[in-house]
Amino acid sequence: MFQKILIANRGEIALRVLRACRDLGIPAVIAYSEADRDSLPVRLADEAVCIGPAQPARSYNNIPAVISAALVTGCDAIHPGYGFLAENAYLADICKQVGITFIGPKPDVIERMGNKAEARATMKAAGVPLLPGTEGIISSPADATQVARQIGFPVVIKAVAGGGGRGMRVARTEGELARALSIAQAEAEAAFGNGDVYIERYLDRPRHVEVQVMGDNHGHVVAVGERDCSLQRRHQKVVEEAPAPNLPKKVRDNLLKTAAKGAKAAGYTGAGTLEFLLDQDGRFYFMEMNTRIQVEHPITEETAGIDLVVWQIRIAAGERFPFKESDFTPRGHSIECRITSEDAMNDFQPSVGTVNTYVAPGGPGVRVDSHLFGGYSIPPNYDSLLGKIITWGKDRDEAIARMQRALHETVITGVKHTVPFHRAIIADPEFGAAEVHTGFIPSFMERSIETLDRHDREEREADRHEHLVKGTS
Repeated sequence: MFQKILIANRGEIALRVLRACRDLGIPAVIAYSEADRDSLPVRLADEAVCIGPAQPARSYNNIPAVISAALVTGCDAIHPGYGFLAENAYLADICKQVGITFIGPKPDVIERMGNKAEARATMKAAGVPLLPGTEGIISSPADATQVARQIGFPVVIKAVAGGGGRGMRVARTEGELARALSIAQAEAEAAFGNGDVYIERYLDRPRHVEVQVMGDNHGHVVAVGERDCSLQRRHQKVVEEAPAPNLPKKVRDNLLKTAAKGAKAAGYTGAGTLEFLLDQDGRFYFMEMNTRIQVEHPITEETAGIDLVVWQIRIAAGERFPFKESDFTPRGHSIECRITSEDAMNDFQPSVGTVNTYVAPGGPGVRVDSHLFGGYSIPPNYDSLLGKIITWGKDRDEAIARMQRALHETVITGVKHTVPFHRAIIADPEFGAAEVHTGFIPSFMERSIETLDRHDREEREADRHEHLVKGTS
């Protein structure tokens, strides 16, 4: 096992990894930027080392600074969390060269699966279903038009690098194609330094279902379970649940088997996720693979009864993964709400400032992964995620009821946040009926504006009341 681990990340995932290290009895060092000097992970770490100023390029994405921090503090492993350098093959390769273990897959696997065109080719060779699309990159409008005519409109143009919806555009007609291609290429170049894109057939209102896989260094790969991540805003996940509701057993079994086969073909080790789109007939198609731990991993932990982060570390240390797929029959149901510092009633504009009061929910079946505390100042430099509220129940109805309770118990004042937005979603009849798809959030916003406004006014009134009370005390 490792002697000391450097956690090269921030926020709730840094705290999550720190807790896994504590459970394993491994000292951990938090690498932090100047903006996170007073953050909860830094306060709780065994050691902490500043790696640069607030700008990610000069701190969390600065590979020399991260490697130097590990070497100076005597760490023999680096956990990258998610985001930042988590899927950076160059960091993984540098770690190998200097004798530090990168807690994740091998550099060549990260590089191959991080390039969506190469990932598609790998999955195609393994017999994993793909949506009709290009074998390689598209460079000109003429090429794009030829492909789109062959596979049929609508089509989606995607960046071969990165994710999160950047470098992604839908063209429903031939007239929209050239402009969509140009925008997608420009976005991809700006976001990832790589303007290459590919094209595939676009599905309207599919479900987005992903499979958690774990692979060890002894050739053993297991599909741990699936998650439904269909509720998205601008291709960013909002609410996730496990197992995927209303998924026929035959489809589920085939999906898990296919994902494990694809991960094994990729030579995958550690925790990873294969993402699929499901059409209305239950056919599924590979979309991409994330070579890291996911934000939504807790709901799989709750239903599978396994600590995925602990096993990431154990596998990286050379241990065998002792489970098989039959060990992971879903136990109950789990839901996660991502709480962000955004104003849902103002087109989800980011909100920065100081959190005056923070009260986390609790009680049976409630878990909160968050780095928040009263007095915490939210920096403007990073992702707006404040934390995740996770509930578990013996069935989906109980998980929903517990989430409703948890959201109503949650108190965050001083900044705008999405708790009121999530209260409205969880209470929505269509969500209750599991009528979920990737177009759910836009349609929900249209039909639920009055409910959202009421929840937002209640939250603003509570915040105003607290300011008045503090002002008179």
